[in-house]
Amino acid sequence: MKHIAVIGGGITGVTTAYALAQQGFSVTLFERHRYAGMETSYANGGQLSASNAEVWNHWSTLVKGMKWMLRRDAPLLFHPKASWHQWSWLAEFVAQLPHYEANTIYTAQLAIAAREYLFSWAQQEAIDFDLKREGILHIYRDQASYKHAAKVSDLLKRGGLERRAVTPQDMRQIEPTLHGSFYGGFFTESDSTGDIHKFTFGLSQALQRLGVTTVYDSEVTRINTTGERVHMVYEKASESVQYTADAVVICCGTSSRELAAQLGDRVNVYPVKGYSITVHLDDVHSQAGAPQVSLLDDATKLVTSRLGLDRFRVAGTAEFNGFNKDIRADRIQPLVDWVAQCFPGISTRQYTPWAGLRPMMPNMLPKVGPGKAPNVFYNTGHGHLGWTLSAATAVSVANAVVTARQAWERQSQVTVPIKTAA
Repeated sequence: MKHIAVIGGGITGVTTAYALAQQGFSVTLFERHRYAGMETSYANGGQLSASNAEVWNHWSTLVKGMKWMLRRDAPLLFHPKASWHQWSWLAEFVAQLPHYEANTIYTAQLAIAAREYLFSWAQQEAIDFDLKREGILHIYRDQASYKHAAKVSDLLKRGGLERRAVTPQDMRQIEPTLHGSFYGGFFTESDSTGDIHKFTFGLSQALQRLGVTTVYDSEVTRINTTGERVHMVYEKASESVQYTADAVVICCGTSSRELAAQLGDRVNVYPVKGYSITVHLDDVHSQAGAPQVSLLDDATKLVTSRLGLDRFRVAGTAEFNGFNKDIRADRIQPLVDWVAQCFPGISTRQYTPWAGLRPMMPNMLPKVGPGKAPNVFYNTGHGHLGWTLSAATAVSVANAVVTARQAWERQSQVTVPIKTAA
């Protein structure tokens, strides 16, 4: 098992290819776009946020979802469909409610581990991705949400993360540009932000130095395995091309479910649409009025990041609407209005809207590790924390491939003794 195919050139695919190459594997990365990081890894909220490790499998999420179903501008919007995929996913989501605490603690641990890998890779490869290590401030507008957040802080602490409670006065000292009336907040100094697309593209360039073959503008449409070899067909320039590898790692986000089914695995990833705007800080006044500290507003479920001098990213919302990628004006406008309310010094005259599909598993944990076949692996389903968790899960799946290779080598060395005549 020497040659590994990685399918997907987003943050999880590129970090996986990098981790495998570091382990000495021959790697080929397949991506359907012309460049790496052009879909969900293009314009997310930018937060590297262990403090946002709380999984959504909580009764309060279900209650809010039902309340918000008739609001077109709701932070969480569920569009019921006659879809087995959607309803089976929702049923499994509800079944995970008893594991809320354990999964939140585990996610925090994974996020903390991911930081060290990501920062070291960026330094080693000299990748400029607008990293800002100013912490993340969670803001709450009422007592009930603040009390829930205090309970979440206890879980995060059990996962190894420290975040401290802050008063409204503290919040304005931490981020003087913030306007509004708040009950309180929590501040995580160890969290940070950065441009996911710049990092993903930069690391994809570094893959060449490590000898990784990259195949862009190529979508894998068919795949099967014999257990010893993986056979793929990908479409490139209107032609079907056959390809064979020793093993494969599926890292293709919301497309992972379909490929997994062809390989005999069930990976119940569902696409959850999120929106963002990148506000262009074209004048000195806007640059001074934009925050340096990253924020998460619990009431609106919006997150922010300052990307360099002249960009301010605001992202969030969750829309369960299948594979719909439409950028809806009524979903973008609340983001623009929020900027005007919380940061009135920023001009919102120029901004770029975006929407992407987060690949979510029902338990809110990524699918990382082997499939049924000994040469099939997965690193997918990271939901809203792909940027935060990717480096750690990439190392984890690379280690799983190493273990499989070692097992294969031991098996290949077994010889059958030959009986000789007496």
